[in-house]
Amino acid sequence: MRNFREYDIWKSGIQITRDVYKITEKFPASEKFGLISQIQRAAVSIPSNIAEGSARRTEKDFAQFLRIAMGSSFELETQLIVAQELDWIEEKELNDFVERLHLLQKQINHLIGLLK
Repeated sequence: MRNFREYDIWKSGIQITRDVYKITEKFPASEKFGLISQIQRAAVSIPSNIAEGSARRTEKDFAQFLRIAMGSSFELETQLIVAQELDWIEEKELNDFVERLHLLQKQINHLIGLLK
C-alpha cells in the first residue's frame, strides 16, 4: 500500500493549497461563492486526488487520479489568470505561483510516466 504523505507531489500540492487560501483572502468578499470557491476547490483537488489515487490497487488507476490532479492544476492556473486579469492578484505574484505550479505539473507528469 502506498503512503500518499511520502510523495513530494502531495506535499507540494498541500503547499500550493495553503498559498491559494492566502492569495484568495485578498479577493473581494463578493466572490466568496464565485471565483474564490472555484479556485480553492481546484487547489484542494490536487493533493486530494493524489492521495485518493495512491490508495488504488493498480498503477493504471493511480495514474488516472494523477491525471485528474493535473487537470485541476490547469483549472487552477486558468482561474488565477482570470483573477489577475481582474486585478485581484499582482502579475509578479501570479508568475511566481504559476512557476511553482508548473514544476508540480512536471513532477506529476513524470510519475504518470513511471506508472505506465
